[in-house]
Amino acid sequence: MCNTPRTSYRTLICADWVDYNGHLRDAFYLLIFSHATDALMDILGLDEAGRSRTGHTLFTLECHINFLAEVKEAEQVEVRTQLLAHDAKRLHIHHSLYRVGSDACLAQSEQMLMNIDSAAGRAALFDAQIADRVAQLAAEQQDLPRPTCVGRVIGLRR
Repeated sequence: MCNTPRTSYRTLICADWVDYNGHLRDAFYLLIFSHATDALMDILGLDEAGRSRTGHTLFTLECHINFLAEVKEAEQVEVRTQLLAHDAKRLHIHHSLYRVGSDACLAQSEQMLMNIDSAAGRAALFDAQIADRVAQLAAEQQDLPRPTCVGRVIGLRR
């Protein structure tokens, strides 16, 4: 069993991604997390070959981002990905963003992903090989603690 989420993606913060305040624009946090989802798809066998073989892909149904600290130009960051839960068609995942070599979390993204049959354009059960990989990842990460921002709701208290 592993005791940390899997590092799924690393990147350098580009000058074009930085705003007038000198830190990463909020849209680029989602871009980084989106690339990490693509990397998770590769890990699960939904890479280009897997998508071709199964005719399946993943769509994002819902996404929440929590911005915890500023990220500056030229910083090297990494995303660590945790599978929180799954069923026969969906993945509930969590991405957390860190500076490479640091354990101080910069941002978190909780997401719900759906397996889609591309030809039918609708939800489908995971292919058996993909389902096996999902189950394997879930078993590897079953003892990880629940991230702090999971399940949060936006709203103003009255």
